[in-house]
Amino acid sequence: MTTARLIACHECDLLQREAALPAGGVARCRRCDAELYRSRPQSLDRALAFTFAAMVMFGVANAYPVVGLSVNGDLVQSTLFGAVRILYRDGMWPLAGLVFVTTLMMPLLRMAAMAYLLLPLRLQRLPRWPDQAFRVLDIAAPWGMTEVLILGMLVALVKLSHIATVVPGVALWAFGGVMLLLAGAAAAFDPRDLWARIEAASPVGAQAGVTTASAATAARAGLLVCHGCGMLSRPAPHAHEGSCPRCGAHLHFRKPASIARTWAFLIAAMILYIPANMLPVMDTSSLFGAQQDTILSGVVYLWTSDAKLLAAVVFIASIAVPMLKIIALLFLVISAQFHSPWLHEKKTRIYRLVELVGRWSMLDIYVITLLVALVQFSALATIKAGPAAVAFGAVVVLTMFAAMSFDPRLIWDATEKDHG
Repeated sequence: MTTARLIACHECDLLQREAALPAGGVARCRRCDAELYRSRPQSLDRALAFTFAAMVMFGVANAYPVVGLSVNGDLVQSTLFGAVRILYRDGMWPLAGLVFVTTLMMPLLRMAAMAYLLLPLRLQRLPRWPDQAFRVLDIAAPWGMTEVLILGMLVALVKLSHIATVVPGVALWAFGGVMLLLAGAAAAFDPRDLWARIEAASPVGAQAGVTTASAATAARAGLLVCHGCGMLSRPAPHAHEGSCPRCGAHLHFRKPASIARTWAFLIAAMILYIPANMLPVMDTSSLFGAQQDTILSGVVYLWTSDAKLLAAVVFIASIAVPMLKIIALLFLVISAQFHSPWLHEKKTRIYRLVELVGRWSMLDIYVITLLVALVQFSALATIKAGPAAVAFGAVVVLTMFAAMSFDPRLIWDATEKDHG
């Protein structure tokens, strides 16, 4: 009889046994094709190297200006933090907070948590409170948006080039390096390997995993799956929740009030989507008068300025993606609420796509941030964020919360009932 540990798919809850993988191999769920885990050779050394390099580059990126704008001998430059400060000064503190969290705080927390976990293990020591560090890492990962920031900088450069002479700063290239290094660290980071090392170094020894079950899914077998470390555990008798014995995360068979919470976030996002697209997202004052731009007029400006590729990117990220994401989440939550047993594989793919593309809607927020920071020639022109910018930022955050609140395992529960 095999004693391989059981694991549960985070997207469909199907129980499967762990198997050894070749270097670079990937284990996928045999029912929904979700990635279960992968083999990452030299995970600890590679992830640590990428993390430290990213931290150094992140320091450089925040010490120097991102870009400068030269008009009649006057040069206006700004760091990313300086741009956040200008938004706050103009009364746009919700927008300033959102940009600060997604471009500065969360990437820094992510790098700090990875270094905190990896460095002691590299020195053959056990990190203190690894469960807390993993929790910080899980929270920070989806909210760090350096790659979206880079694209926003490129769009801003195109717009600024029609106003004055653009002088790219050191931080522009440094943030590009941060993006690549963080991607490398994420690709090399292996939570399974780290937990195995932590358990091996722990005085208590390795945790005993679940090796047998009486049903096809974790919920039917009475097992709780931890989405943080992946461990399966049994709750106390007649209990519907518990704590992970390895990382201490609070566990439930399904996300609490998943459908109700998803509905709440979706309704709020749909309400704010209207002012986000109807109200001005930027207010421009110049010698030629005042002008108010909506998101769509910004797309038209890029298109007529022969930046058709960037216009298409902004249209997709800022207009199409939020709308399609709301429609997709509505479809998923209605299907789950009415226990629809149809097209469960396609619904799971839709959910993955929603999680993947949701963050890219922040593109326009970063473009506005840079334009507001740099176009500050009081005698010639100034740009300020409009009310739609706050509404649009709220739509992005609310749709991300809606996707996080939705439990994809509900898609498959109806199938289980039909076959049960």
